[in-house]
Amino acid sequence: MNDTVDEVVRTAAAESTEADIHQGGVLEVAYTPAQLARLKAFHETELSYGEKDRTLHGARLHPVKLVKGLARTVEALGVTIHESTPVTEIRPKHAVTPYGTVRAPYVLRCTEGFTASLKGQRRTWLPMNSSMIATEPLTPAQWESIGWEGRETLGDMAHAYMYAQRTADDRIALGGRGVPYRYGSKTDNDGRTQPATIEALHAILTRFFPQLTGVRVTHAWSGVLGVPRDWCATVTLDRATGLGWAGGYVGSGVATANLAARTLRDLVQQDSGQAGPADFTTLPWANHKVRKWEPEPFRWLGVHGMYATYHAADHRERTTHTTTSSRLARWADVLTGRH
Repeated sequence: MNDTVDEVVRTAAAESTEADIHQGGVLEVAYTPAQLARLKAFHETELSYGEKDRTLHGARLHPVKLVKGLARTVEALGVTIHESTPVTEIRPKHAVTPYGTVRAPYVLRCTEGFTASLKGQRRTWLPMNSSMIATEPLTPAQWESIGWEGRETLGDMAHAYMYAQRTADDRIALGGRGVPYRYGSKTDNDGRTQPATIEALHAILTRFFPQLTGVRVTHAWSGVLGVPRDWCATVTLDRATGLGWAGGYVGSGVATANLAARTLRDLVQQDSGQAGPADFTTLPWANHKVRKWEPEPFRWLGVHGMYATYHAADHRERTTHTTTSSRLARWADVLTGRH
């Protein structure tokens, strides 16, 4: 995963893809004593796996610019991208669309949070909503009061965590959970964000940066993440049917999708007898099996209950200044499989 960040940066440069990339590393912030204890424990766990320089392996980028640049690159190689052609069902060696059925030796499902819209896949990965806001461009004086000269990506150790970046045009883009999940694994396709979610994210912004209380939020949008039942990404190829899939990135998709695609490539090449590195087929996520999510209404109750509990745990930790994680959060971790 660390090397994949470098791979994305290198490939974008080699293909002249301008995506506002800045490799400034990652800054994880502890906002309460309990968060500090979790951050120290997280650091110790990383060290136990031999990690020594994790914070360097992070980069800010503009994902839409990256996607458009990748599209131009593959089209220049002769690949045809069929937009506005939804696949409604996947069968062995067949992808069904409203306009006809595509036949291929391998059919690879890489639809992440939108997987639930496919026939028979409603309980495979849960479409988790994630929302973001962006401020107006900040003045040099405001940035001087904040700092953040290194343009690191920013996160915290809350149970309902936030994530943020300093953009290329000097805004702050900050994200978190609003309405986490819609009943029946439904997804919104228009990106609209509820006013209450915008207000909640703005409150996080001003808690981190009180000097920005009067700064305007000029943009807000939402999207969906793919969440497996065990919260672990997976890359799989069924050699008997030719069906493969990659996903379940739970919000770490920009780099993870790149590594997953290369893993899926190696699985296909290995299966078809082509020469390939096959270095990634032994990674723990290759052919990892995950059970399906519970049927409704248990799915909806579980997800909404989980985030209500996490928010309550964060509130308790902020108000009591305890140095230990709330039991509420530990209970939610066990309930949802995140422990």
